[in-house]
Amino acid sequence: MAALAEVLTSDAKKAQVVDDCLVLIDQEVEDKGGISGMAIKAGYAAVKSIRPGFLKQVVTDLLPEFAKALDPVYQEARSQSRGVSDHFSSNAGRVADGLLAITDEKAKRTKSGVVKATYDRLRGTAKKNVESAVPRLGKLIEKHAG
Repeated sequence: MAALAEVLTSDAKKAQVVDDCLVLIDQEVEDKGGISGMAIKAGYAAVKSIRPGFLKQVVTDLLPEFAKALDPVYQEARSQSRGVSDHFSSNAGRVADGLLAITDEKAKRTKSGVVKATYDRLRGTAKKNVESAVPRLGKLIEKHAG
């Protein structure tokens, strides 16, 4: 079975995967409500305003690392003949932990004060928010990796 990073970052798929990831992020942010949702929306707007294409570049740069982190859960789904989306949802905590380990490291090294401040401000609720995005993420991976 091919590694998830090989599939998602292939020349034939990478651009569409990145675009779909950006749509997923927009949908997740839009769905947030209440006071914490307002903070997420404000933080997202601040990060998007850094420069045109900034978020797309970040997703493009992180995609190989994210795919590598998600590969064990993906391979489990495939080896157990389970739907990727269902298996991801059943393992939402593991998926979130894998993704957040990467973003935590990136946030420590960022040179952008806006990104660092926004990340630090929202990190406390990040796992809950990433877990809520896992069903959409699973569907995205199922769409592109089967």
